[in-house]
Amino acid sequence: MSVFSIFGNGKATSAQSAAALQSPTRGRMEIEGLTKAFGGHRANGIEDISLQCREGEFVCVVGPSGCGKSTLLNCIAGMVQADHGTIRLDGKEVSQPGPDRAVVFQDHGLFPWLSAAENIAFGLKMAGMSRSERSDRVETALKMVHLMASADKLVHELSGGMKQRVAIARALVIDPAVLLMDEPFASLDAQTRTLLHAQLQEIWTETKKTILFVTHSVGEAVRLADRIVVLHAHPGRIRRVVDINLAHPRDFDGTEITELVHLVRKEIEDEVNRANSQTAEFWKPASAVGVGRDSFSLGDGI
Repeated sequence: MSVFSIFGNGKATSAQSAAALQSPTRGRMEIEGLTKAFGGHRANGIEDISLQCREGEFVCVVGPSGCGKSTLLNCIAGMVQADHGTIRLDGKEVSQPGPDRAVVFQDHGLFPWLSAAENIAFGLKMAGMSRSERSDRVETALKMVHLMASADKLVHELSGGMKQRVAIARALVIDPAVLLMDEPFASLDAQTRTLLHAQLQEIWTETKKTILFVTHSVGEAVRLADRIVVLHAHPGRIRRVVDINLAHPRDFDGTEITELVHLVRKEIEDEVNRANSQTAEFWKPASAVGVGRDSFSLGDGI
């Protein structure tokens, strides 16, 4: 599948370029019986995962370390071939990487010798898109991540949060049906992460992209997602799906957010204790004394 099958003849106007990043009728994803084992051991991978993502839905995947969150995302991206099961995007089976799915990783992966704008335009240039079309699309993407003033800066001149915003813009500029995000804010400080949570909400509201977001942070998942998928460990299977029926943009400090964080954290903590109890090195920390129910912000990752 070529990039031109998405972008047409490469002669869109600026207004059409902006509209091209807002495609709410694409992005329905159906996963059935997905299984992937590594080294011949079923405990090292994912098993029989079935999940549907509606067009324009924001889904977060959480679970203990090593439960297969990134494996699931890599299978959807086409970078890892599943042993069994199927993945369909808008009715078409996924078997390899393609421009209908864009990935944002924890490491921004930007080219240090290119400016922010040139990094965003790189994929379009490799696809042979005209200079004027690239310019329109890059400008739209830069505005979306609030980096117009930094378009000509090199990577070393950007802060950590700015680099990740460039990486998000680079993913959005190809107009994917699904945006796959693998812990994209994990390496950032807490203040920057909170800012980018708000900006990602804004971007998602504007573009209506289907987003599958992998994270270790329960607070992050509850702040962003329509649904949270909690995985078992060894092998990774779906333990529970939690619907988050709160409007966007969300009040990150609201009581409902806090209650949902505790609910999801309890699911993961129970799963961690279950998995650890089967090993010879089981250890469970003592309950904290004098810590209230609203303390999740002290460290909401698992």
